[in-house]
Amino acid sequence: MPDTSSQSDAVKASLAGAVPPQPRVMGAVNWLGLWTLYKKEVRRFLKVSFQTVAAPVATTLLYMMVFSLAIGVTREAPGGFPFVVFLGPGLIMMGLLNNAFANSSSSLIVAKVQGNTVDFLMPPLSAGELAAAFIGGAITRGVLVAAASAAVIIPFASLPVAHFWAIAFFGVGAAAMLGMAGVIAGVWAEKFDHLAVITNFIIMPLTFLSGTFYSISILPEPFQTISHFNPFFYLIDGFRYGFIGYADGNIAIGVAVTLVMNAVLVVACYGVLRSGWRLRT
Repeated sequence: MPDTSSQSDAVKASLAGAVPPQPRVMGAVNWLGLWTLYKKEVRRFLKVSFQTVAAPVATTLLYMMVFSLAIGVTREAPGGFPFVVFLGPGLIMMGLLNNAFANSSSSLIVAKVQGNTVDFLMPPLSAGELAAAFIGGAITRGVLVAAASAAVIIPFASLPVAHFWAIAFFGVGAAAMLGMAGVIAGVWAEKFDHLAVITNFIIMPLTFLSGTFYSISILPEPFQTISHFNPFFYLIDGFRYGFIGYADGNIAIGVAVTLVMNAVLVVACYGVLRSGWRLRT
């Protein structure tokens, strides 16, 4: 027979020296939770990278091929650049804008439709940490699509780099802006049709009418002036300026518009996530 008394004494002795679990101290920011949610957002779109990265790049390549054949590679654009060189940055920015918006908005609407919002509402994550993770994932996807699009455009148009700071500032600023717009749209939308309305009737028209495929200097008045009220114009114009050193508008105004728009959207994202509007019901 085993000596149960000696085993019991050994268990008691081990328990006597055991330290009870201590409360976890996270500090002002839950870095582990923030990093985990960010990784989840990145892995979510990388898992279907053929759809989320390769498909937008293929669309950009088709646009470049069609415009190269229809207009020609030798036709000059404003600033004396070949048209395809002028067009390239606009196509890259278009892919960046669309995919940054799609990443954050689709993540939230899928979670709502499937009833998985509890996955990020129950953990000890503040509204600011939630916003940072969703926006960070959107920026990552937007920048990744932009980099891949630039790689496939180079054989058609050898893009120069006139001002790297402008490429970085307007690229990341645009991805952040549309990522935050996607967070707000994803919280507001109750089904995928609602997001389709925003994409088809707001995001796409603003992108196409912002000088992506043309210089707004060719527009007659009042359409040229109206274009300056489109925030996407400043994003594309500034991004193009970073490559070719030519801009239709004032770069300083573009920087200011980008900073102000992003500041407003940060406050709006924090507010809707903090309130739990359409997320906790």
